Amino acid sequence: MRTTVVGLVTPHLMRVVDLANEAEKGINVTWHVRDAVARTMSELAHQFNASSLTDAYLQGLEAAAAQAAPSRAAYLGALQAATAAARILRRD
Repeated sequence: MRTTVVGLVTPHLMRVVDLANEAEKGINVTWHVRDAVARTMSELAHQFNASSLTDAYLQGLEAAAAQAAPSRAAYLGALQAATAAARILRRD
């Protein structure tokens, strides 16, 4: 079985989307979002194609935030926080 970029990145993106859904319910997920992003970036950094994986992860977060309805403020905020954290970690 071949491992693909999508196959490696999608579960990590879905974790953040799940957390964003929890934020929309009024749950404080700030720490969990930061932790999920930090763990993901660390895990992806150990792969041979780390650059492609982290780029795909960041693009996925950006796309999810761009597609979120503005009326879903908590959901959008969690996705934007995840995107910002991933950008910072990618630069480090």
